[in-house]
Amino acid sequence: MRKLPPIMVACLALAAAAACGSDSGTGSGSEPAAQGSASAAAGTKPLEGEKVEVAAKWTGDEQANFEKVLKAFEEKTGAKVTYASTGEDTGAYLGPRIQGGNPPDVAILPQPGLVQQYADENALKPLSAEVQAQIDQNYTPYWKELGSAKGQVYGVLVKAAHKSLVWYRQSAFDDAGAQPASTWDDLIKNAQTLSDSGVPPFALCAASGWTLTDLFENVYLSTAGPENYDKLSKHEIPWTDATVKTALEKMAQIFGKKEFMLGGSSGALQTDFPTCVTQAYAQKKAAMVIEADFVAASLGQSGAKVGEEAKIMPFPKAGDTAPVILGGDVAVVMKDTKGAQALVEFLASKEGGEVWAKQPGYLSPNRNVSPDNYPDDLTKQLAQTIISAGESVRYDMSDLSPSAFGGTDGKGEWKDLQDFLRNPSDVKGAQEKLEADAAKAFKK
Repeated sequence: MRKLPPIMVACLALAAAAACGSDSGTGSGSEPAAQGSASAAAGTKPLEGEKVEVAAKWTGDEQANFEKVLKAFEEKTGAKVTYASTGEDTGAYLGPRIQGGNPPDVAILPQPGLVQQYADENALKPLSAEVQAQIDQNYTPYWKELGSAKGQVYGVLVKAAHKSLVWYRQSAFDDAGAQPASTWDDLIKNAQTLSDSGVPPFALCAASGWTLTDLFENVYLSTAGPENYDKLSKHEIPWTDATVKTALEKMAQIFGKKEFMLGGSSGALQTDFPTCVTQAYAQKKAAMVIEADFVAASLGQSGAKVGEEAKIMPFPKAGDTAPVILGGDVAVVMKDTKGAQALVEFLASKEGGEVWAKQPGYLSPNRNVSPDNYPDDLTKQLAQTIISAGESVRYDMSDLSPSAFGGTDGKGEWKDLQDFLRNPSDVKGAQEKLEADAAKAFKK
């Protein structure tokens, strides 16, 4: 499956230490604040002498920012934490260590599907009552269910990527007299206005099939609602369902007009991510890119500054629900030690989330982490949409599916939606192909 960086807005990283000197009872909860102060004065901390190894995929700036969070945990508890990077293939790194009986104490997984896989392999330890208390306090019930398997809670989403966005080029909108859209109908009207002005409205990265699954998921969540979204993600309703037809027909309003896509359908299908970002901003050939917050990391040498020439609008409502879809990373315990449970408890807490939020390139799914903690206006805006969406927030559907259907180049949903882009008039045929591929993958 794809593994892409989250938003990398250029800004100064704030020192984590300033955020982690107090505990108002919303942190790891290992001891009351007054008692903790007394212990610190005496030179002892609750996890003094404990060693914890945590493994995650992050390198570079992302690793450095996460290590500031780990430092805050060390200063609070006295534990010593070491970090190991799994690289992009988390499974390839963890598999041999699990088989060798030497897994890291804590792992942070890039897809919830891995929680199910490792739970089936008995490689995970249930989260402690203290960790679950933090989850109950700071997360909607959906996220607790997402990190559960076989009746046990094993994981908590600690880092999010916001996937319900449309990026637009301000100068193209100004020249055409277009305004940000709040509804799907307005988006289509804007597309026509931009097209009439001589600018293709959309640069689509359709050679990267996952971008089309992201588009479908936003339209489907908005038109079908969260309950049907959950059912389709588990294949409890078929892809031939009328709700899928409605979503595909909405998408066909873009796919069916070659002038709406830079290079038409053939051009879109030959453009990968992030080339479409370059086309819109560096080459100024299109007005909009439909993709997640990590588009900011791909602006590169385009000269487009986030918040000025490169702006965002929330994904417009295509139905009754304002869609907010997240990707992200799930923390799990692989060794049931005091230190491992305490670290995950800290990561799930308001305190830990706020330390992390002060670093660039981070979004928290924790509803009690105030947007005021983020270092730039764009990230504050994205964080507020997550909070405002409440119980309607959902995880990327393709990442919840078996990889043979939702995460393999040239197969399953990726290919089927690319074929639908080629022939958007055949909604029924697209549904039948999606259902056949989903049925095959979910049987395995």
